[in-house]
Amino acid sequence: MIITKVELIPVSTPLVKPFIMPGTRITHIHSVVLKLHTDEGIVGYGDSGDTSTWYRGETQESMTAMIANHIAPAFLIGQDPLNIEKIVGQMDTFVRDNNQAKALVDFALHDLKGKALGVPVYQLLGGKNAEASVQGWVASAGPVDQVVAEAVQAHENGFCLIKLKSDGNSDHDVDNVREVRAALGDSARIVVDANGFWNYDQALKTMRRLDRYGMECIEQPVPHWDIEGMARLRTRIDTPIFADESAQELHNIREIIERRAADGLFIKMQKAGGLLKAQRWLTMARLADMAVMSGCMIGSGLEASPSAHLMIANNWASQFTHENLGPLIINNQWENAEQTITQDIALNVPVFSDGKLYPNEGPGFGIELNEEFIAAHITEGKQTVTVGELVGV
Repeated sequence: MIITKVELIPVSTPLVKPFIMPGTRITHIHSVVLKLHTDEGIVGYGDSGDTSTWYRGETQESMTAMIANHIAPAFLIGQDPLNIEKIVGQMDTFVRDNNQAKALVDFALHDLKGKALGVPVYQLLGGKNAEASVQGWVASAGPVDQVVAEAVQAHENGFCLIKLKSDGNSDHDVDNVREVRAALGDSARIVVDANGFWNYDQALKTMRRLDRYGMECIEQPVPHWDIEGMARLRTRIDTPIFADESAQELHNIREIIERRAADGLFIKMQKAGGLLKAQRWLTMARLADMAVMSGCMIGSGLEASPSAHLMIANNWASQFTHENLGPLIINNQWENAEQTITQDIALNVPVFSDGKLYPNEGPGFGIELNEEFIAAHITEGKQTVTVGELVGV
C-alpha cells in the first residue's frame, strides 16, 4: 500500500458562542482537514484543530504550504503509510518546528493504519487502560457573574475540574477564583490558565493572593521562554505550577524537569507533534513522576479523537483529568449523548457524557466525515489543495 494523493481542506467552523482569552475573541475555528489517499482505496483523516499565531505560530496557510510543498512530495507520496515512525522521523529531520503541521500528518497516518488493520487507534497505542477519559471544563473569560454561572453549570453537568481563563487582569482573576470557590465549595478543583501572559512580578503578586483558595494548579503563569522564572516562582508560592507553553519539544521538558520548574505538564497532541511523539513526551513525564493533563486546540470530533484514543490507552495519562472539549465548546453543549452534534466536521462525534469522553470504536478514529458541512464551511477566499493523484485516474 502506498500514498497516492494528499488533500488539504481549509475549514472555518463557527462557534455558537464566542470564546474569550487575553486579547483574543474566538468566533470561528480555522482548521485544516487532511485526507491521505492510498492505492488500496483506504483514506486516512486528520483535523488540525484551531490555528493560533501566538500559541504555535501556525496558520491554515502555513500548514497547507508546509505539507503540500515539502512534506507530501518528500515523505508521503509513494510511501507506505504504515511506516509512521519512518515518516515522523523524516519530518523531524528535515522540517524544523511546524509541530501542528506534523501532528496533522501523524493523525491521518494513525487513522489510515487503524483502518488498514481493522482496529481502533487506541489498539495501536497499547489497548485500553480505561473506557473513557475524565474531563475538566474550560470556562471562557468574562464578567465574574458569567464565569461563576458557567462554572456552576459545568460542575452540575459532571465536570470534576473547572479551568478559568485569565483575561489578563489580575484583579479579575482573583475575583473569579474567589467567587467560583464560594459557589462550588472547598472540594471543587479549580485551575487558572494565564497562558504565559503574566510577567514574573505580576505572577508572584497574583499567586500570593490566589494561594489561599486552594487551587488545583496555576497553568503557565509566566512566558513560555522563562523556565528559570517559573522555577523561581515555584519555590515562592503554594499552588502547584503546570507548564503548557513552556513544555513544547522534548528538550524543553527535560529542562523543566532538571530545573524543577513545574509540578505537572499540559500536553496537546498538536504541540507534541502527533501521537507517536506524544507517547515519548508522556514517557518523560512518567519518568519524572509528573501529572499530565491533555488539552486541545478547540476543534471537531475528528480533532478530539487523537487525544481521546491516547488518553485511554496510555497507562500514565489515563489516570489524570483532561480537557479535550472542542466539539462541546464550538456547539455550546455540555454533552452529546442525548443532544446530538450535527454542526461538525465529523458525522459521528465521539461521545461526551457526564464529564467523560469516550473514543469511537470503529477502525482508525472511527470517524466519518460530514462532507456536506465541510463543503459549506470552506474558509472564505481559500480552496482545497491537492498533491498527487489517484492511481488509474
